[in-house]
Amino acid sequence: MDVRNHSAVTEFILLGIPHTQGLETMLFFLFLPFYVCTLLGNLSILVIVISSTRLHTPMYFFLGNLSVFDMGFSSVTCPKMLLYLVGLSQLISYQNCVTQLFFFHFLGSAECFFFTVIAYDRFAAICHPLRYTVIMNSRVCVTLAVGTWLLGCVHSSILTSLTFTLPYCGSNEVNHFFCDIPALLPLACADTSVAHRVSFINVGIVSLVCFLLILASYTRITVSILSIPTREGRRRAFSTCSAHLIAILCAYGPIITVYLQPTPNPMLGTVVQILMNLVGPMLNPLIYTLRNKEVKTALRKLLHCSGEADG
Repeated sequence: MDVRNHSAVTEFILLGIPHTQGLETMLFFLFLPFYVCTLLGNLSILVIVISSTRLHTPMYFFLGNLSVFDMGFSSVTCPKMLLYLVGLSQLISYQNCVTQLFFFHFLGSAECFFFTVIAYDRFAAICHPLRYTVIMNSRVCVTLAVGTWLLGCVHSSILTSLTFTLPYCGSNEVNHFFCDIPALLPLACADTSVAHRVSFINVGIVSLVCFLLILASYTRITVSILSIPTREGRRRAFSTCSAHLIAILCAYGPIITVYLQPTPNPMLGTVVQILMNLVGPMLNPLIYTLRNKEVKTALRKLLHCSGEADG
């Protein structure tokens, strides 16, 4: 990936959240708890999944990976935004801007791939319960996880290369709270139409393919659930899948709003991305696991053992 500086610009100024002058302190105290809860919630899930042998199953293996993604995804943008809100420098070096954009799209796209993998896992569990342990054996799970990380890296490398092979020789004021493609391309001193089209197609194709695969999985899952003879069985199956569907809506809604608009709205994009960076990663532990009976049992056991050790 060629990310050399082709221009006189050596740093960018992040202008932050539009139309919030004078509200920085209030926003800091509003956003900080979200970020802290994101880190604590996802770290708790990761510790629970690792420490409880009962949770060493494919579903919780993937949810543990998802917790790592959520902590990393929020940490790419939130610390810099919080520092800006308390009055520290809004400058970001060219190299750090490249790094921020790369990891934002790397973790964001990898999370989309993981949602697809989790949909496949639920498909195998509900539609082929007798063969589930064979279909989702440890080798398959590790291969899917590694493939997800690699695909996210390739996807982000393409977008980052497209953005930073352009020359930046004019204004260095980024009208956003972090370095992202829609905010950086207007600053380029060259024709950005190719970069716009390729990034639109790249993000669009990845999102669409993942969404269609998830839709296909859940169509088949729904058919299988409706064939379950007992009402309680259908309720439990739908309950297992509902959390995943809620998380998918939280993930794909912002992607469509921000990256697939023909004419991006900076204010709308900023609001949506704040929700995507702060609220989504915080809600995933609640949506997926903390409402789960097995996780609650493992958490109580972990806290009980911790209390006995302290005593």
